[in-house]
Amino acid sequence: MLKPTLQLKLGQSLTMTPQLQQAIRLLQLPVLDLSAQIQEALEENIMLEMEDLPDVPKTSAETTAEIETIRAEDSWQSSSMERIQDGGWNGEGRPISEFADESGQSLREHLLWQLELEDFSPREALIGEALIDSINDDGYLTADPEEITDSIAAETGVTIDEIEEALRKVQRLDPVGVGARSLSECIVLQLQQLAAATPERDLAIAMATEHLPQIAAKEYGEIRRSLRTSEEAFEVALALVKSCNPKPGLAVSPASAEYVIPDVFVRKIDGRWQVEVSASGIPRLSVNQQYAKLLRGSGDHAVLRTQLQEARWLVRSLEIRNETLMKVATCIVTRQREFLEQGDEAMKPLVLRDVAESIGMHESTISRVTTNKYMHTPRGVFEFKYFFSSHLATVGGEDQSSTSVRAKIRKLIGAENPAKPLSDNKIASLLADEGITVARRTVAKYREAMKIQSSSDRKVRKPK
Repeated sequence: MLKPTLQLKLGQSLTMTPQLQQAIRLLQLPVLDLSAQIQEALEENIMLEMEDLPDVPKTSAETTAEIETIRAEDSWQSSSMERIQDGGWNGEGRPISEFADESGQSLREHLLWQLELEDFSPREALIGEALIDSINDDGYLTADPEEITDSIAAETGVTIDEIEEALRKVQRLDPVGVGARSLSECIVLQLQQLAAATPERDLAIAMATEHLPQIAAKEYGEIRRSLRTSEEAFEVALALVKSCNPKPGLAVSPASAEYVIPDVFVRKIDGRWQVEVSASGIPRLSVNQQYAKLLRGSGDHAVLRTQLQEARWLVRSLEIRNETLMKVATCIVTRQREFLEQGDEAMKPLVLRDVAESIGMHESTISRVTTNKYMHTPRGVFEFKYFFSSHLATVGGEDQSSTSVRAKIRKLIGAENPAKPLSDNKIASLLADEGITVARRTVAKYREAMKIQSSSDRKVRKPK
């Protein structure tokens, strides 16, 4: 028969204190989320107070960006009237009316607003609304006229001819090209808006109507023979076709931009790379010492004492977060100094374990620090994870990073003869000449990851 007994055992275990749990949680937060968390704590905890935000010194890149913005605005103001009077297209090949709309208005709202202003009869307006409801964000009509007829004919007796006539009116609305049922029709609608005297306008319309697949395949010689045109006229018409916007709807309702606030800034000062944690957008917190003194020697105010403890934990957790960010960022900069000075080809292989061993932390902690954290450098803003890449062996015994190899592949392809592009096998051979052992399938994998076409697709065929 079993009897209950007491036994004493010695053992070790890791206990996550509330302070450690909070420090780990704050470590994972990007700047914007962290700022929101701090603001919430300030509102709820009377023991916390906010210090003045320090001024973050601007980098030369930021100053240059501001100067370029001012110049761009001055240039636009001085030339806008001239461009409007010319009635031409802007430098990117887009109609002048297609500046990105920042009003927050959707494409549907933009089209319905025009529908009310245009010369549509009540019956045409009803059909126009049905058509607009079937136009997607790119500006294309996604329903057949027959489907639209079925949806409204029961009440109004609308015919296919009325649908087609209303569609032609909708296709004259802004942005130019909206309401098209295919890419070809979209481009033709835009070309038809050009003045009739525009050089090679009709030739461009013929190319967009009949030869878009061949244009995509760069079969220019076959197109010229089919249209019986000179090389000069063909080049002008081709430029007109390529200047059209394949997704006109996005000119009104573009995808919203996502902004990144760097967690650390990296600068080269007096020949040395220096790292500093960004204070931009994050309030500096401290414990309200006046309230803390009032609680000393008093056993009352349990709620305030709890808030005091939580305030101290939060302040310390933020210090731990900044210290950890600083250690990891400094280690990355030390390892990747050559990248900062020379670019992608000089990127060194680096894995989480390398950083963890260097600063005496666990790999899981390094993983948390490098997720959704960004570094502002003279070469641009990069996520911490960008600096990590796998090892590839070389003949000389020095490992190359996969990022470096990608950059070398991109450089080789950029310098190739368009008429005789480099195959994946040839690229692998050229890398082998540099002492870098890379299989053909690895080259293909890296090339596809960089969205670079195969050699057969990159080949430019000369017109016959």
